[in-house]
Amino acid sequence: MKRALVFFIFFFVFNFFIISQSFAVTVTPTSGPRYAVCDQCGYCPPSSPPSSWSACQKCLYPSINPDPAVGDSLKIDPTSGLAPTPYFGQQYTFLGCLSTGAGSLTKNSGVLQIILKTIFSIIGGIAFLYLLYGAFILATSQNDPEKLNYGKRLIYGAIIGLIFSLTSVLLINFMASQILKIPGFSS
Repeated sequence: MKRALVFFIFFFVFNFFIISQSFAVTVTPTSGPRYAVCDQCGYCPPSSPPSSWSACQKCLYPSINPDPAVGDSLKIDPTSGLAPTPYFGQQYTFLGCLSTGAGSLTKNSGVLQIILKTIFSIIGGIAFLYLLYGAFILATSQNDPEKLNYGKRLIYGAIIGLIFSLTSVLLINFMASQILKIPGFSS
């Protein structure tokens, strides 16, 4: 039994060294720079660059040569082995160059954050106007029960709508910044 165990251990160790030596590959460095297949702007040589390449290059790769034939947006860094990364905090879309809010703190806070701020500002303004309108109805009701009830319902609705709007703003900001970690929402 001991002989069989020693034989199997010797067999596996011997095969391990033989197999590892047969698969050993030496890598020789290549001469010249390596290039990625495509860049973030959609330029894939040997085809011609897209019509929006110059605008995309100014947005995502502002520090490279603006001539796409040079291939600066495709050149792979020899130390990291990665293609050039786009400008941090910028995204190029069909709308143009948009800030994602992930860049410096002086930039805009992102497109989605701007849209949400605008929507919730409008909602808050409408709620405030309904609150004023309800107060005006109450003040001019002249003790008419129908107008009193209508004014109270307007004021209650405006307050409930304002509370709902503020709660949804807090929930969206909390979920986007703390849970989902979406750039542009964290302060």
